[in-house]
Amino acid sequence: MRQIVSAACGLGFCLTAPQLAGAEGVSEPGVVVELYTSQGCSSCPPADALMEELVRQPGVIALSLHVDYWDYIGWQDTFGNARFTARQKAYAHAAGEKMIYTPQIIVAGGERLVGNEGAAVASAVQRGAGRQGGVALTLTREGDLVRIDAQAAQPLPAPVRVQLVRYLPQQTVEIAGGENAGQIVTYSNIVTDWQIVGEWAGQEPLALTVPAAGSAPVVVILQNEGPSDIIAAARLR
Repeated sequence: MRQIVSAACGLGFCLTAPQLAGAEGVSEPGVVVELYTSQGCSSCPPADALMEELVRQPGVIALSLHVDYWDYIGWQDTFGNARFTARQKAYAHAAGEKMIYTPQIIVAGGERLVGNEGAAVASAVQRGAGRQGGVALTLTREGDLVRIDAQAAQPLPAPVRVQLVRYLPQQTVEIAGGENAGQIVTYSNIVTDWQIVGEWAGQEPLALTVPAAGSAPVVVILQNEGPSDIIAAARLR
């Protein structure tokens, strides 16, 4: 299990990303922060606490992906999903890395960080915000559907994946076994579904309508193959 290398110094820090929060029914753009975490990881609670702060930051789309590879040590993560383990492995493979660990944060599909290093995460988010703007992405609810519209300021050099993400905003779990036995941990923006819904060449404007039933927030992510850099992301709460 990876050791905690710093305190959750992001608690209470304030990002200076643009104020991008959308009104009800209006999508908001943001920098995607993916936390790979597990209820069975003794080093993860500080990173989970950092996520509680990140989800409240304007201009940030913070997502917790619970992996399943710590389930064998005595506690099965109630949100764990082998698909999220596979996504983390794909990131590692794309970067030429031979190991994965928790807690790990990936910012904007590119920067890889230890998940409880709040100051480093804040700096990475600022850099990610500075790289945004090349693609205008908006989402619109249409009953049980979401319409995805995107337009690139310049034609994209390669096609990107269009991904639809749903998440549970918050849940508190009492952990009864494993390395965190006896702890009560609050998890934020817990990803429940992550789907590839299309591909966009980025030459002509994108107009795509996809199913998105239910009241859970909707996130759409446009990402280079790899997985690699996220070129745009937007959310409907």
